[in-house]
Amino acid sequence: MISVIDARDSVLNRVQLLGTERVDIFSALDRVLAEEVFATRNQPPWDNSAMDGYAVRAEDTASASGASPVVLEIIEHLAAGYRAGKSVGRGQAIHIMTGAPVPDGADTIIRSEDTEQVDDSHIRVRTSVPEGKDLRRAGEDLTVGDRMLPAGKRIRPAEIGLLASTNRTHVSVYRRPRVAILSTGDEIVDVDEDISDGKIVDSNSYSLTALVLEAGAIPIRLGISRDTREELERNLRAGLAGDVIITSGGVSVGEFDFVKAALDALGTSMEFWKVAMTPGRPFAFGTIQDTLAFGLPGNPVATMVTFELFVRPALLKMSGASRLYRPTVRALLLSDLHKSSGRKQFLRMQLFERDGQLYATQTGAQGSGILKSMSLADGLAITHEDQTSIRGGEEIEVMLLGGEWNLAGARCC
Repeated sequence: MISVIDARDSVLNRVQLLGTERVDIFSALDRVLAEEVFATRNQPPWDNSAMDGYAVRAEDTASASGASPVVLEIIEHLAAGYRAGKSVGRGQAIHIMTGAPVPDGADTIIRSEDTEQVDDSHIRVRTSVPEGKDLRRAGEDLTVGDRMLPAGKRIRPAEIGLLASTNRTHVSVYRRPRVAILSTGDEIVDVDEDISDGKIVDSNSYSLTALVLEAGAIPIRLGISRDTREELERNLRAGLAGDVIITSGGVSVGEFDFVKAALDALGTSMEFWKVAMTPGRPFAFGTIQDTLAFGLPGNPVATMVTFELFVRPALLKMSGASRLYRPTVRALLLSDLHKSSGRKQFLRMQLFERDGQLYATQTGAQGSGILKSMSLADGLAITHEDQTSIRGGEEIEVMLLGGEWNLAGARCC
């Protein structure tokens, strides 16, 4: 039985970066950039005003004070998007809006609120303004030839804006992995089927589809395969159209587990079948031809936990991401935890904040079939193989899960 760390490393060592594709910048959102992007022009392209006010010469305001104001002549009104028709000379000012190019002759901006209107063509200035005040210089954001975005950068809304600012409408990004998802078992039925004695609804393929989408990959739903070698083999062959195949169920030791036999028939190379963890001990990984294959346990919690620990990092690496793992936080336990020695255990935890301290408490019963425990969880407490108990009040590491993290009393700003 392989350790969690060794299993993760074994998976990631087999992962290959996918190819690239060129997409429009909106389709590139949350994708990983596959090229370096360089600025093709200065940004901003010219000196412009950072405030509504008056473009003036700083030396004309040098002697201004409340007791001895300076009066300047308004020679023009300049809106954003236009250039001044006149130059600012001694004793003159041009009324300017935010974003408008700074007129020739002016070297500073005096804000509207720091002036008084004398009449339609004159203002009174009661404070001196240093040179360069409230000016945005040409190229202060980007200059021609700057590396604007490096390859490997995940594209967020800010990057979309940067690309648009330099007239980029398309970029090269790494391809999204295609993930075939197959549930197995005679006991499961789809959500719109009647439930008879001994049957359960297939929640796993829906959870997995959502997890695949959240990881930025493309799900290919293969449906449910019955427990025959022929049907499993047929469905697994269909899954070879993807970059990854995920099955749920059929990887534990049992009389009706046919996944291993079907995999063998396809010429599969398996790396391991069990991992020293709870939940998720019956977890298999290998390749079917050139396609990565993950055999996840059938219990809903074990399915989701093993996806988080092994499949999600693999999908992120395939799509060019450099950050492969969920963030973790340290929190104080509210009550004692107990576990068996020899395995890592991942316990579903709720997090909350009290007086600036982060606390963690279990979501309730921790059975691997209790899917509600994942719905309630903000994260997974990570315990070590040699631990058998952790006392309340001790600190524990918690891997955050996706979705909203509700911390009572948390504040942004």
